[in-house]
Amino acid sequence: QVQLVESGGGLVQAGDSLRLSCAASARRFSMLPLAWFRQAPGKEREFVGYSSWKGGSTYYADSVKGRFTISRNNARDAVYLQMNNLLAEDSGIYYCAAGAVSGVASSHASDYLSWGQGTRVTVSS
Repeated sequence: QVQLVESGGGLVQAGDSLRLSCAASARRFSMLPLAWFRQAPGKEREFVGYSSWKGGSTYYADSVKGRFTISRNNARDAVYLQMNNLLAEDSGIYYCAAGAVSGVASSHASDYLSWGQGTRVTVSS
């Protein structure tokens, strides 16, 4: 079982930047597909982006493309979400998720086996 702990959330103003971190306790972190999801109050959890373990490719939801960047540090067992030009609609609880070792990264929450407890991001307009 992979343990994930997010941090870095907070209250910011629209247009600001924020960097979320997710520290993992995993045996083969470098071979894990990793993703970020978020959930706004009263809404379903939605995909933000993922980092594939194979080749390090990333993919983003259209709503964050060009503003958010996912990076991973396999030496530190950590994945990050850099969020720039934040909008009020980016507010919510952000979760990192890990799939199976050598699994395929996807935008579907059901493909991920381990989840962190989430970190709250609030963007005031």
